[in-house]
Amino acid sequence: MASKACLQLEEKVMSRDLCTLCGACVGMCPYIVAYQGRVLVRDECDLSEGRCSAFCPRISLDMNELSRLVFGIPYGWEAMGSVSRIFMTRSSDRTVRTRAQDAGTVTSLMGLALEEGLIDSAVVTSFQDKGYPEARVVSDRQELLKCAGSNYMASPTLQAFHRAAAEVERKRIGVVATPCQTLGLAKMRTVRSEEPNGIEKLKLVIGLFCTWALSHPAFEEFLEKEVSRPVLKYKIPPPPANVLQVVTPNGQIDLPLDRIRPLVRPACKVCWDMTSEFADLSVGAAELEASPGGGQKELSSWNTVIVRTERGMSLLERARIKGILETEELPKKSLDHLREAARNKKKRALQAIVEKTGSKRDLLCLKVDPSAVERFLEE
Repeated sequence: MASKACLQLEEKVMSRDLCTLCGACVGMCPYIVAYQGRVLVRDECDLSEGRCSAFCPRISLDMNELSRLVFGIPYGWEAMGSVSRIFMTRSSDRTVRTRAQDAGTVTSLMGLALEEGLIDSAVVTSFQDKGYPEARVVSDRQELLKCAGSNYMASPTLQAFHRAAAEVERKRIGVVATPCQTLGLAKMRTVRSEEPNGIEKLKLVIGLFCTWALSHPAFEEFLEKEVSRPVLKYKIPPPPANVLQVVTPNGQIDLPLDRIRPLVRPACKVCWDMTSEFADLSVGAAELEASPGGGQKELSSWNTVIVRTERGMSLLERARIKGILETEELPKKSLDHLREAARNKKKRALQAIVEKTGSKRDLLCLKVDPSAVERFLEE
């Protein structure tokens, strides 16, 4: 007897600590819900095959199929995935830069996409103080600006995409997503289903760089003990700082990352993607150094942007022409460091997968040529 779709999630994903809380399985039926940092199966459904298991990026993920669908080429195991161009950017609007996580690139690009009609809705994640992040669907720049910033906790953002896609008036949707969420969206494109899944409404994906995400409510409980004031922003500066900076109205509190890492979700240990490889544009902080002449660029004042698709390049170029974004070339040393960091994460994840399964030919959800993985690990 075939295993029921919802039980496949429990057996293959949740019971093996592989759930990333991306939200791809949530919001389509009453049996599966996201609650306080977990996905729960409340009851069994009658389907042997369902969208919940079909959309999950931790069940049977054919990387070559995804790459051919999105980029027209097989998956190549490059450190940062398929790359067209790389820039260093920042918003020209100081208000946006002040409110944003780093340099306001994501907020500026999503805002422009809304204004230009490329999308009519944006799925983003917001947080208030030390609370749990909440996925929201917004339709204008002011709403978007309220959602700027990150808090490093996993959030079922794709649940909000399902909600938006089910609304008839929403025709063109953009999503700001972490790597696991971009994988979920890419996998949804491969699924052929009698029931509409709304993926045809997806018109833009801006991915975020991500090394790991924190568990809820563990991180929230940790903050309650360590930080008494309201939290305005979280920030992890590049090495050698090794701290999580918590910005409050009365100043900044530095928390050692050694105390934060035990709160990382177990699924992050087997995540090989640091730069959201299946997005149109991928954005993260730009790691820069002070120049010998003293003309230092603040580490938080620029973003790194990886252009992956023509759609992404068109939007970025439009932002540059309209003066919404300032762009510069990313210094070679910064690019080399980013490539090294992405490669190291991929290697650590593959090694963790092999350790978990005990075999280089059993790679959990990954459907890839094992010899390609072996070559990558040996580089």
